[in-house]
Amino acid sequence: MNKKRSENIVSLFEIFVSLERKWMNDWNHLNEVGLSKTHILILQILETEGLKRPSILAEQLQITTGGVTVLTSKLIKDGFVQKCQNERDRRAYNLEITDSGKNLLHSARSQINQQIQNMFGMLSDEEIQNLRDIFYKCLMGQKQ
Repeated sequence: MNKKRSENIVSLFEIFVSLERKWMNDWNHLNEVGLSKTHILILQILETEGLKRPSILAEQLQITTGGVTVLTSKLIKDGFVQKCQNERDRRAYNLEITDSGKNLLHSARSQINQQIQNMFGMLSDEEIQNLRDIFYKCLMGQKQ
């Protein structure tokens, strides 16, 4: 790899890390729902895809099952998610979003949409599409 390319990649990484930090700081500063982005993502998955075993959620989120347990314990305690017995395996359970969870998710989406607009609103439609394509390419390249 030539020196200029290497410098540009390092700079890109630094910008990406700063962007993620800004995203997290904005989320924490403006957070009206009191949950992390991962909590919201769990609710989103359960709403759109239905019942899920914790192990499947762990795979989708690329975290450990212990991590899912910690995250969903709060959601269960707060009444946003409930455990349901797995019909195929009585020893296992599935997770399901509750009506309260759906209501909270609706509120969170408004906050997320505002944050997305603040972060990317100045970009043209073409720039957004290019950025999306680039991020997707980076994500898929890492899985190969």
